[in-house]
Amino acid sequence: MQLTLAINGRETRVDVDPETPMLWVLRDTIGLTGTKYGCGIARCGACTIHLDGQATKACQLPASAAVGRQITTIEGLSATRSHPVQKAWIEIGVPQCGYCQSGQIMSASALLAERKNPTDAEIEAAMADNLCRCGTYQRIRQAIHRAAEIAQS
Repeated sequence: MQLTLAINGRETRVDVDPETPMLWVLRDTIGLTGTKYGCGIARCGACTIHLDGQATKACQLPASAAVGRQITTIEGLSATRSHPVQKAWIEIGVPQCGYCQSGQIMSASALLAERKNPTDAEIEAAMADNLCRCGTYQRIRQAIHRAAEIAQS
């Protein structure tokens, strides 16, 4: 079935089963591989994208549910790494293995779009569904605080 999706500011037509998870539409059909497969059951956050600005797990989102909505992937956040979260991630040196980082960045950027200066508790609540096997949680929190500073400067 032909679906028209708004991905990273562009209208994209895809011929997929409407129940295909957006993760696979993005990765396999369109070729945007920044969104990662982690667990497949929306528990790890590696597949986090924005759907109308909200952090959403792409592995459990049917493509049909995204029609008529704005989808942003890590590739669409900023092609030049100029988004405050991307700048802070680089400055703080957050990634270790890096696998979860696109999902972490997408969750963090959705948080900062809602809360300009989040508390540690708000950061922990917003990031709770994003797992990092390397345990970089302290650097992630530090980078989110730094991204808030960058965004306000």
